[in-house]
Amino acid sequence: MQIVNEREGSMFKNFIVKLFAITGLLFSFSAHAGKSGGTLSFLVQPEPPTLASYVSTSGPIGLVMPKVYEGLFDYDNDGKMVPILAESYEMSTDGKTVKFNLRKGVKWHDGKPFTSADVKFTIMNVLKKVHPRGPNSFREVTDIETPDAHTAIFKLKKPAPYMMRSFSAYESPIVPKHLLEGKDVKSAPLANNPVGTGPFKFVEWKKGQYIRLDKNPDYWQEGLPYLDRIVGRFIPDASTRTAAMEKGEVLYAAYNAIPNIDAVRLKKRDDIAVTTDGYSMINPMALIEFNTKEGPFVDPAIRRAISTAIDRRFMIDTIFFGYGKPATSALSSNFKATNLHASMPNYPEKGDKAAANAILDKAGYKKDSNGVRLKGVFDLIPYGEDWRRGGEYLKQVLADIGIQVELRYEDVPTWLKRIYHRYDFQMNLNYFYQLPDPVLGVHRHYGTDQIRKGTHFVNSSRYSNPKLDALLDSGAGEPNAAKRTAAYKEIQQILANDMPVVNLFELEFLVVYNTKLKGVYGSAMGAYGSFREGYLDD
Repeated sequence: MQIVNEREGSMFKNFIVKLFAITGLLFSFSAHAGKSGGTLSFLVQPEPPTLASYVSTSGPIGLVMPKVYEGLFDYDNDGKMVPILAESYEMSTDGKTVKFNLRKGVKWHDGKPFTSADVKFTIMNVLKKVHPRGPNSFREVTDIETPDAHTAIFKLKKPAPYMMRSFSAYESPIVPKHLLEGKDVKSAPLANNPVGTGPFKFVEWKKGQYIRLDKNPDYWQEGLPYLDRIVGRFIPDASTRTAAMEKGEVLYAAYNAIPNIDAVRLKKRDDIAVTTDGYSMINPMALIEFNTKEGPFVDPAIRRAISTAIDRRFMIDTIFFGYGKPATSALSSNFKATNLHASMPNYPEKGDKAAANAILDKAGYKKDSNGVRLKGVFDLIPYGEDWRRGGEYLKQVLADIGIQVELRYEDVPTWLKRIYHRYDFQMNLNYFYQLPDPVLGVHRHYGTDQIRKGTHFVNSSRYSNPKLDALLDSGAGEPNAAKRTAAYKEIQQILANDMPVVNLFELEFLVVYNTKLKGVYGSAMGAYGSFREGYLDD
């Protein structure tokens, strides 16, 4: 059993060895004896726009749905694969055939049996077609054979080692074929009445208040889950969220649901802890997306000037209280482990307004009598106060180089439709997950084939460059490590010049939690994990 053969292994050496070395998949689950019973209330901020995690990877959806849907595998904090719906896998020597041995005795929440037909339908008819990242994660999968109910054999055009990091419940939720087949996947009733195989069953979504999940009494792993119920609460006001954590009304908050300014204070308490663990598979990057087809920011020179003016260190230290690392290219510096990251021009750590002004002067954008060169509208991701403060800072910086912007902050559904359905925006403050390999998290932001209207968190800039497309394609499957490094260096050089997206800083999200909550910290997916081993130690 192996992940990659020797020929392909070289291109992922060091990083793969560290993250995904597996000597065997049939290891035991956590051996602790958790206390059964109790309700876990945790923060879901903001309220999800839908529960269709197979269509949208919006962060709030990820907080809820991996408790309901499962993937073939999970990943622990050391990056090792944990068997979930698949008990093991076997890969052919050439890397083009991967056989998954599926778990027996698993039932959907409506009592129907889980089979290999569900896996094939999910990958081929759902994730490869409508999921934001699925078309890249499973780009090489041409067919899935199902010789029996508990065997799924993936056939690939060429080896795709990165695919083996795509099987978590958040990234690739397996969905019930019998409830989606023959329906419009994007609008089927399953979206907001989910039926999974996970440790918790969907019970109720009371809009504006909470989502309730109850223990699945027929869960395939005997004795789990421990908790009787999970309640995801929506609390729009940041100070009220913090107060709820202080009072013990909620026990867990991730993805800056508790603003960093409050987290720094709360971690001094004996009953509350703060950690940056639980995001090792995600590589989040704060960024600005630009509309490259229409509006005031179609000229790459303007976008380069904006990137040059921004004091990334100030944003990290002042707005996010020191949690983060300045971006230096289109790729996270974490990709240095695979020799793919290279620092690029137009990414000064502390900003250079004089240089930014010079870029705009040279490009012919003159200031009027009020010192304004350009005007525009700046949309902000509606995920909390930190992002509002970030927008206010960026507005000030842009004004200093003669760009006057109006900030726009809307609810999540309206924002998603504006950016990804209608392209009715000029610039947008956002963050993307770059994930463990650029193929999984970065390509979707820049490839022409990722201009997929109505699909969230893909190429909303509508940036299209045939040369870059060719490099993305070659970089994805290049078995030679040196050649892959060269391809990604050129990719970063092109993007540093064209700047359809300006990366701001590598996010370090915080988890704030009550210390009586145990057993939910073992997954590399963190808050996007199942919580099946979570329990309350009163």
